[in-house]
Amino acid sequence: MAKIKLYQIDAFTDKVFGGNPAAVCVLDAWLDDAKMQSIAAENNLAETAFVVKTGEDYEIRWFTPTVEVDLCGHATLAAAYVLFRYYNHPTNPVKLYSRRSGLLTVEKQGNALTLNFPTDKLEKTETPEALVKAFGKAPLETYKGKTDYLLIYTSEDDVACFAPDINLINSVEARGVIVSAPGNGVDFVSRFFCPQVGISEDPVTGSAHTTLTPYWNKKLDKKTLTAKQLSKRQGDLTCEYLGDRVKITGNAVTYLTGEIEV
Repeated sequence: MAKIKLYQIDAFTDKVFGGNPAAVCVLDAWLDDAKMQSIAAENNLAETAFVVKTGEDYEIRWFTPTVEVDLCGHATLAAAYVLFRYYNHPTNPVKLYSRRSGLLTVEKQGNALTLNFPTDKLEKTETPEALVKAFGKAPLETYKGKTDYLLIYTSEDDVACFAPDINLINSVEARGVIVSAPGNGVDFVSRFFCPQVGISEDPVTGSAHTTLTPYWNKKLDKKTLTAKQLSKRQGDLTCEYLGDRVKITGNAVTYLTGEIEV
């Protein structure tokens, strides 16, 4: 029976019990996919990140409790936090390679960590009727990115007050649905619902901000944007639009370190 170190990190927050919790397992070599999926299901967090050292850099994969996903921001932030804090990673930024999303980097600046991710490509589209019914209100605009729908609403109150029908959201073919609006104290706010991958509402979603950043960059004509995700745990992010890349900055804190036996 193998023993594997497990770290649970709260990402996009500077305090425990905020932001989005992610599990991180740093492996000597890849486990089989079924075992990694079982570990993620047992952890029962939005994502578990697995990383394996390759030379001076790392490979990374992400699993929800039910599926492997193409990209995950908060678990990448958490993984970099673990590598810097507990493994004394010597170079800054740390480079992480994803077989599904290519090269990702995370730069440490004091307590802040900055993800460098590929920017999503958006196309304006009709709103699926199931989503109008799910949220009980038609959006001002609807876009489709690589994996998610983006629904734009008038105000922060709209986004904060939604109690959508998760079953209807689950009926739409997509990874998930982002709802967003101008913020009161930040440039924009959002929430993210993704029952299609086993998570009713994700607390803070780094990858969704690869979709949100190009939209709000164009809408507000601002390169650097402040953002808040309005889940119960809430999370704070700073996003910088770089054309085909986007930088997403936040903090992270340790909730637990432990060891699993598999």
